[in-house]
Amino acid sequence: MITMYGIKNCDTIKKARNWLDNERVAYSFHDYKVSGVDKDRLEEWVMEHGWETILNRSGTTFKALDAGDKAHIDADKAILLMLANPSMIKRPILDTGKGTIVGFKATTYETALQGVKA
Repeated sequence: MITMYGIKNCDTIKKARNWLDNERVAYSFHDYKVSGVDKDRLEEWVMEHGWETILNRSGTTFKALDAGDKAHIDADKAILLMLANPSMIKRPILDTGKGTIVGFKATTYETALQGVKA
């Protein structure tokens, strides 16, 4: 089963969900603002893509952190920041069952999801 992780009111999430719906791709949605995020899953994403990709440093939540929290970030610190503030997790993260895709590009989704459309 395909699962999209993100925050319901995010514009990029809306675009990705619209694409999946229009392409008739079945998926479940996990809103980590509502349901939280599992530390083990977050660690898997960081191992697969690197903390630099998973931590959204361009968002307002990250920018609002004090300088000490922004300094000397490594994988462990990034995971702690994202667990405390799920808004700092890059969106969307799409788990295809064979791997994860971070962010949304229609061409990337099209390639990764060939053969799974209804």
